[in-house]
Amino acid sequence: MKTVLISGGSIAGPVLAYWLRRNGFTPTVVERAPAPHRGGQAIDVRGVALEVLERMGLLEEARRMRTHMRGMSVLDGDGNEIHRSEEMTYSSGRLDSDDIELLREDLTRLVYERTRDDVEYVFDDSITTLEEGEYGVRVEFERGEPRTFDLVVGADGLHSNVRRLTFGEEGQFVHHLGTHLAIFSMENFLNLDNWQVWLRDGNAGYGIYPARDNTEIRVSAGFESGPFDYDHRDIDRQKEIVAERLAGLRWETPRLLKGMGETPDFYFDVMAQIRMDHWSAGRVALVGDAGYSPSPMSGQGTSLALVGAYVLAGELGKAGGDHHIAFTRYEQRMRPFVALNQALATENPGGPPAEESVERAKNAISLDG
Repeated sequence: MKTVLISGGSIAGPVLAYWLRRNGFTPTVVERAPAPHRGGQAIDVRGVALEVLERMGLLEEARRMRTHMRGMSVLDGDGNEIHRSEEMTYSSGRLDSDDIELLREDLTRLVYERTRDDVEYVFDDSITTLEEGEYGVRVEFERGEPRTFDLVVGADGLHSNVRRLTFGEEGQFVHHLGTHLAIFSMENFLNLDNWQVWLRDGNAGYGIYPARDNTEIRVSAGFESGPFDYDHRDIDRQKEIVAERLAGLRWETPRLLKGMGETPDFYFDVMAQIRMDHWSAGRVALVGDAGYSPSPMSGQGTSLALVGAYVLAGELGKAGGDHHIAFTRYEQRMRPFVALNQALATENPGGPPAEESVERAKNAISLDG
């Protein structure tokens, strides 16, 4: 069997490993974190991506894990309700849709548990060098011994290490969307009952929604800003940046910022898209956010990861492991789908895209194409 090293153990990587295994390959997943990822926001699985989960036998369980929002309130800067809806929410769209919203950590755990018995996982390690030869790629790791694989796939997110090692610095591929986002959890001091609250004032704001049977809340706090430098591993400094940018907001902002300072599961990053002319070079390819992040503003990052992993594994299987053929077909099939879904993030700056656009984009590919 041909061996494939996958960098990234969130969603795209394990899903790719699952389908590679079923197409006759031997996958290994290397993940920098010491264990499967926890924390993060509620994510959407829409359209054809639901079929990927169904073909994995995971759709029914994913539906059981879905959020059960009843609606949302939109507040002004002082916390006064100026709009409410019991038909849709900003995070998930229409509540009567067949699409599902669930916590990222729940989907990550679901996919990991489905794959851990027949996929090799290497946690707490990362790739340091990739050296392609005639018959494979020699990989050196931060901690483990060097190994050689037939193929390498980067499924390691917006700041992909594999993309940097293969294609160069990320600045040439990152397209900043003018917003930064922080996500964290804390106790449900607002006593929200399956109800979301969104507040915006000026160029900053946040959305709050309950999780874990309303025992906690997840906060998505954002502010408009051009690019600026900060250490991606300095969490304390990132919290300071968010606190500084949100300090002018009123209502329950001081309490939220206090909770942010104490939370252990904090995420902060730029809202950006990855746009590349090619997603492969030689024996190395990219999948999901590493190759074509649409940004959380599109609501389609998870769906692109699921579909991209399925298509890539399928094309490698159909090509008998010939990566030249498979990578070309993978790009030909995925590029129109990616383009429509990336466009959702920029269609309506400051607000959600039109329902018609989402419907068109989420189903704009056939898994059997």
